[in-house]
Amino acid sequence: MDPAAEFVLPAYLVSGGLVALFLLLLAGELLFPLRRAKRDRKYRWAINIGVTGLSFAVGTAVVRPVALGLAAYNQSHSFGLLAWLPLPFWLQFVLGFLLMDLTFYWWHRANHVYPLLWRFHNVHHVDPDLDVTTSFRFHFGETFYSTGFRILQVGLMGITPLTYLIYEFAFNVGTMFHHSNLRLPIGAERILNKIFVTPRMHGVHHSAVGPETNSNYSVVFRWWDYLHKSLRLNIAQNDIVIGVPGYLRPSENQLVNLVIMPFARQKPYWRFPSGKGARREKVEVPDPKVMLP
Repeated sequence: MDPAAEFVLPAYLVSGGLVALFLLLLAGELLFPLRRAKRDRKYRWAINIGVTGLSFAVGTAVVRPVALGLAAYNQSHSFGLLAWLPLPFWLQFVLGFLLMDLTFYWWHRANHVYPLLWRFHNVHHVDPDLDVTTSFRFHFGETFYSTGFRILQVGLMGITPLTYLIYEFAFNVGTMFHHSNLRLPIGAERILNKIFVTPRMHGVHHSAVGPETNSNYSVVFRWWDYLHKSLRLNIAQNDIVIGVPGYLRPSENQLVNLVIMPFARQKPYWRFPSGKGARREKVEVPDPKVMLP
């Protein structure tokens, strides 16, 4: 029997739980919004669902089977770094989980640093508002080429199917939570943000100001940004313009344009349509590790 087969049913149960969480966050952010919406929600949601559907189709057909199949191979053949170390099961799982999250930090950062990768990742960032529907709004091309990263990540580290699926669940929960436009009490969010990525933290990552977009890359644990000195919290949410300045025209947030965007001539990312550069003249709190409301 394929070692991965026993994990198929839990994967379907997990999917149901994620749908329920998505709907809960959607309701929460409508009742307690963190930032004021700039565009019509229904139109944006339709676009985001379309982009997400294409991405999910590629992920379901290619990325997930490859990663889970490789994880099953690791388990049955004792392959990969964690399998070669004499570790008890619990420690192998904990290290595997942390390494998955750390390597996703590196992968996310690479998608911002390398121009070819950014062409595709930009589709995620040009959303003019940020809410839970933005969570999985990735170009299907980015999803497809991420298979190569998954092969290296899962294969070299020796990730098992159980570790892979549990981390994937945490990854999806974290992604939906920190993309949501949910206004949590600032005190509660500051406590949560000692460990996890939160909506205010990730809101800075979707800022129209380049240096702010190029910060806060973590997915589940915020530690990686702190350790890599890419953590930035000192921007008030009311002062953040969401999106990429060169792509803020409504026509650029249409499904067809988003599909062809990585293959078209790129616009100046960090200049508004008026030609003005995106910059922040003043930061209220100079310490980048201080979270503002």
